[in-house]
Amino acid sequence: MIKSLSFNSHLLVMLGNFGFQNSRRATSHGFLFCLKDQTITKMKKDARLRVDSELDGSLSLRVVPPTLITAEKEEAKAVLTLFFKKQGLSNAVAARTINKSDLFIDHLVSRLHSVHKSRYLVGRELTTLEIRDALIPYLESLLEEHGSMLADVVENFPHPPIKDKPITLVSPPDSAPDSKQVKAVSRVTETSPAGMLRPQVVYLMELGMDLEKIKLITRRFPAFAYYSLEGKIKPIVEFLLELGVPKSDIPIILGKRPQLCGISLSENLIPTMTFLEDLGVDKKQWAKVIYRFPALLTYSRQKFKTTVDFLYEMGLSSENVGKVLTRCPTIISYSVEDKLRPTAKYFRSLGADVSLLLLRCPQTFGLSIEANLKPVTQFFIERGYTLEEIGTMISRYGALYTFSLADNLIPKWDFFLTMDYSKSELVKFPQYFGYSLEERIKPRIALVKKAGVRLLLNQILSLSSRNFENALKKKMKQQQQQLTDQV
Repeated sequence: MIKSLSFNSHLLVMLGNFGFQNSRRATSHGFLFCLKDQTITKMKKDARLRVDSELDGSLSLRVVPPTLITAEKEEAKAVLTLFFKKQGLSNAVAARTINKSDLFIDHLVSRLHSVHKSRYLVGRELTTLEIRDALIPYLESLLEEHGSMLADVVENFPHPPIKDKPITLVSPPDSAPDSKQVKAVSRVTETSPAGMLRPQVVYLMELGMDLEKIKLITRRFPAFAYYSLEGKIKPIVEFLLELGVPKSDIPIILGKRPQLCGISLSENLIPTMTFLEDLGVDKKQWAKVIYRFPALLTYSRQKFKTTVDFLYEMGLSSENVGKVLTRCPTIISYSVEDKLRPTAKYFRSLGADVSLLLLRCPQTFGLSIEANLKPVTQFFIERGYTLEEIGTMISRYGALYTFSLADNLIPKWDFFLTMDYSKSELVKFPQYFGYSLEERIKPRIALVKKAGVRLLLNQILSLSSRNFENALKKKMKQQQQQLTDQV
């Protein structure tokens, strides 16, 4: 593969990722590609493929759901339209150009899959802001290369427009973000002649965010360095405080999602929150919801609708849908077709009540089937439990599959074997695995054995300290009475 990354050579890199073999010939005007019509047709079809990073770091191809491709194309078109308008093109010209640029839009979508392959691998879809952040630097690099001819480049893709001079080389795409990161970090650390940091930096530090944290956020999201204090940062902070977010949580929220500072309150955030409230999100819980998953407010309404429709399909009522979104807002980030639906199918194969599981422990649906769910199922099978019993356990205690085998399930099982209880007790009370082995299980079992009595497993662990003591005394008294009666 060639090393230079001009418009044509970048195209070769892209096509190479899709497995095409292309011929090229050198001319005084750079590289011209001899692409046959069927190659271009195949490229359109294969634009629906994405590059995934496997666990060993190699690249493989996997088909992206058509619904997701369609949504990403619309997002890419929106980003390109906005970019053209900022360059001075009218709405009509920008729209006309984009309508002629299907192959370039496919190319932008393939870039998203390459840049964010790790996100796709775990079934998470990108937010609108993440799509913008991935595409705009690339469009800026093309603008630097082609200048006023960028619209022609987009329309004629993958064929480069004819020029009277050689096409200039573009620096590797990765270098542009590095340069922006350096400038952005420099901006947040520079001081005035009086030795003062910028007002927005001082404000953030007063909120409890140290300078190293601010630099870390800026490296990840360079635009954060250019947000004004009065116009961007302070309004969102004050808004969060009014919602009841503790001041100590603000640095955490901004650290997770600095893009919030760049979103209009009146045009985006508040309307999105109203929309979510209509879907059932508890307006009294916004402080907790935003703290748990601040990116929630950056997703499109179509994404919300897709996830909510799935929850209805699984049998949840409108009230329970609201509860799920409030308790586990991260569920919005998971792809319905790649993540939620396959996970629901897997739990149904165990006989679990999927709607009940979604309501009680929706975070379970964010786990990997291969890496998390199947190993836990196998763990219980190897210990003599049937699939029906495992389904009952997961229906009764959804968090069961969220526990680590090595750190939780195995040591607690090993101790359970010393307790002289039937393994069926764990089917009745799988919550056993949710209690601390050292702080709850072992101390209470020791007290029960010392008293010489026998209590149900749920009585030993689920009762408060006072109620446990009372239950233990009552059982001891009953046992003593039985012995007396026998005498």
